[in-house]
Amino acid sequence: MPGVDIAANLARVRERIAAACERRGPGPEVTLIGVSKRQPVTALRAALAAGLRDLGENYAQELHAKQGAPELQGIPVRWHFIGALQSNKARLVVGQALIHALDRPSLVTAIAARARALGATQEVLVEVNLGGEAQKAGVLPAALPALLDAIAAQDGALRCLGLMLIPPADGPERTRPFFAALRELATRGAGGRPHVELRELSMGMSGDYEVAIAEGATMVRVGTAIFGERPL
Repeated sequence: MPGVDIAANLARVRERIAAACERRGPGPEVTLIGVSKRQPVTALRAALAAGLRDLGENYAQELHAKQGAPELQGIPVRWHFIGALQSNKARLVVGQALIHALDRPSLVTAIAARARALGATQEVLVEVNLGGEAQKAGVLPAALPALLDAIAAQDGALRCLGLMLIPPADGPERTRPFFAALRELATRGAGGRPHVELRELSMGMSGDYEVAIAEGATMVRVGTAIFGERPL
């Protein structure tokens, strides 16, 4: 974005992450994912030049286009797909990014089929809807065990690394209980299932990532605080 100092913004976010980790005390390392949805490739390149290595996209076709952008070729990037994924778009994402928002059995089937066709193991996170918000994606907590069973039954085509959360937008401190609840779900949720580890917690965005870190986040998804407002 014109007038946005992405390198300076990134440095500030990193400083705040480091301070949050210090306040938290011993705990997991935190991966900073720059949410680059609808940002121009020039903005992504600026963030990567400033040392960012993880980028998150919300739309399958946009992810596909940016991965092929000439301006980004030869630059190390770890891609994350953090949006809702339609089953018919799985072919654009499987094998290309860590999928954060697996939330239903039909998507398990679609991702596994594509992974098998590629001869790959697709790493995923399961999105959990802890706020019970009808307008949001995510599996309800009561249905999480069955979804993890479905992942475990795919004979290694999928590997579940953890859980993801988008809490109700209600201010940093009011999101804290949701972050704590996701951590507790992960602690008791793996249940000895093969290919299910639940060691990653993808939670926290620009307005509340410091609180998420205090509650055990291992990945934070930060867009506006790095790139500024999205272009319309």
